[in-house]
Amino acid sequence: MSNVAIFSPGAMRPSYANKGELSAVAKALAGGGASGKRLSVKGCVFRLMVDGKEVTSIEDRYLDVVIVNAAPKVSRVFYAGVYVDGATTPPVCWSKAGDTPDSEVKNPQSASCSTCPQNVRGSGQGDTRACRYSQQTAIVLANDMEGDVMQLSLAATSIFGKAEGENRPLQDYVRFMMAQGIDVTQLITRLKFDTKVATPKLFFKPMRWLTDDENEVCQKQGQTPDAIRAITMTVSQTDGVAPAATSTPAPFKPPAADEEPPPPPPRAAKPVPAPARAAAPAPAPALEDDEPPAPPPSAPRRRSAAAVVAAAAAAPVPEPTVRTAAPAASSHAAATTSLAQTLADWGDE
Repeated sequence: MSNVAIFSPGAMRPSYANKGELSAVAKALAGGGASGKRLSVKGCVFRLMVDGKEVTSIEDRYLDVVIVNAAPKVSRVFYAGVYVDGATTPPVCWSKAGDTPDSEVKNPQSASCSTCPQNVRGSGQGDTRACRYSQQTAIVLANDMEGDVMQLSLAATSIFGKAEGENRPLQDYVRFMMAQGIDVTQLITRLKFDTKVATPKLFFKPMRWLTDDENEVCQKQGQTPDAIRAITMTVSQTDGVAPAATSTPAPFKPPAADEEPPPPPPRAAKPVPAPARAAAPAPAPALEDDEPPAPPPSAPRRRSAAAVVAAAAAAPVPEPTVRTAAPAASSHAAATTSLAQTLADWGDE
């Protein structure tokens, strides 16, 4: 028989469950509306933490608890940078009500969570949001209901989503029980890890009704100072981590329409260049048959005899130039004979 069947509306109920009125805790868990002790699910292992230090772990894949109180709304929290295992980095910004940053936040990322740049898909790793959802609850162990009240902070994967058979995320679990008129604060609830995913994800399942005495104890536990701190403090505050430094850069804020933009920073003075020398007049262009002008004579330099000999030895020996003989000039006799012959040939015509 299904474990949920015993919670059908027609089943026998304890006398305290016949009030017909749901508690504010049940409504908060449905999505409506320092002891330093908390239950961590890091690494898909239940770990009991005291002031940020692990005191023991539970190797079982499930844990039975009683939810004795819960924050009225799903909160939000933003951590700067990439998560480092074992680091105790405090959040930069957070909102217990999930709508605006809390008053104690030193560096709010936006005036409203709905318009915050950290609440945009892609602002975190991959397609996630940098600002994460969180549900703060106060619980006691089912086998030690009169013992310590601990904080259990649940991530979005454990809060939202649809049921997988009898495995339900928190809001679906609470709404399913509310549909039958059942308050989850009057039940022993089993927390069970989803073994198909790598990151910690919890399912919630009803196990049994509380007895009259157990219910009386758990109702009182839900009103203790430890329970109130569990649902109002962030995980870092519960662990005693100091707030983030105020030097964290704030997101860009564009100036208002009627606000004058800030003056530009002064430019560095440019170096004054030295006055340029007057350029020498360009020589007149030479004609095609002109010889290039000779360079102006330079003052003779006196060199030692050794320098003259070394320069002469280093100078390359010029190749001999072969000159073609100029044609011999025509003699006057040849010119005369040629002219006489020309006249003679002209007369024969």
